[in-house]
Amino acid sequence: MSSADQIRAIRWEEGQLCLLDQRLLPQQETWLKLSDYRAVAVAIRQMVVRGAPAIGITAAYAMALAVSEASTHADWQARLLSAADEIKAARPTAVNLAWATDRQLALAQSASTAGQAVAALLQAAHDLLRDDIADNQRMGRYGAELLPAEGGILTHCNTGSLATGGYGTALGVIRAGISAGKQLHIYADETRPWLQGARLTAWELQRDGIPFHLNADSAAAYLMQQGLIHAVIVGADRIAANGDAANKIGTYSLAVLAQYHQIPFYVAAPLSTVDFAMPDGGGIVIEERPAAEVQRCAGHAVAPEGVEVRNPAFDVTPASLITAIITERGVARPGFQAALQALASGHMQA
Repeated sequence: MSSADQIRAIRWEEGQLCLLDQRLLPQQETWLKLSDYRAVAVAIRQMVVRGAPAIGITAAYAMALAVSEASTHADWQARLLSAADEIKAARPTAVNLAWATDRQLALAQSASTAGQAVAALLQAAHDLLRDDIADNQRMGRYGAELLPAEGGILTHCNTGSLATGGYGTALGVIRAGISAGKQLHIYADETRPWLQGARLTAWELQRDGIPFHLNADSAAAYLMQQGLIHAVIVGADRIAANGDAANKIGTYSLAVLAQYHQIPFYVAAPLSTVDFAMPDGGGIVIEERPAAEVQRCAGHAVAPEGVEVRNPAFDVTPASLITAIITERGVARPGFQAALQALASGHMQA
């Protein structure tokens, strides 16, 4: 692989789902081969794969494995329904997980036979992976037009090929801007406690030859104060109908800082991440992860034994702090509710 847009963290080979184990990057590139949907649900929960679009694609393949297992039983539809509940329970915040699972379930329920369902769900998973890459590339082109001709771009967590089927959401916008000739320098937050920025975004940027600095999350305000940041761009795991956006913990802080320093704050995400049934961000369930993730770093204790921890994995950025939401069908601007609905209805916007 000569460039990061060729990185693929998800693939299907010989009846198995192959996932690049992102917990081990950048030190090791290890692939897990999974043939049981239960193992796939565990992989989602344990962060083998992460990033809302990638989780959705993985869930689609998990459902394909589940229907294949269930198809030999007379009650295959009931078994598949149970499997869907197990898959959706793996992580609560990213809407793509439930969206992809429910879409596969509806497809299975419309099939005449179990055999037809097996073929249909596998093909749908393949299509979702292919379409996600194409959608990311379109999103990148829309978003690149919003970036300055030159300057510093701050991003948080990992939103690249590893978090999607390929290319990326927020990082895809950055890639598209660079490809268009823009002179951009990227500042990547390390993203505690899982260090997705330090381990994954830095790995992708380095492979792609994009100029960047890695910085501690707490350095963001200083970088803005020094005039080094000209735009902030992040992804999202769930966007409410009004534009409130749930993303990796620390995103809300960046949005507040960006508003204070009069820096545009962009969210890049596919329309599948928009939960139109969720009126606003107040209803988004925020996943609380194990204390050990904060108590330890790279296997080493960094806090006193037995200390109590709060470890929310996400926070919600109010729509009032978001300059624009970039999707594969165009750019939504405030008021987001009408703009996102228009894009979802097929009305393309620039």
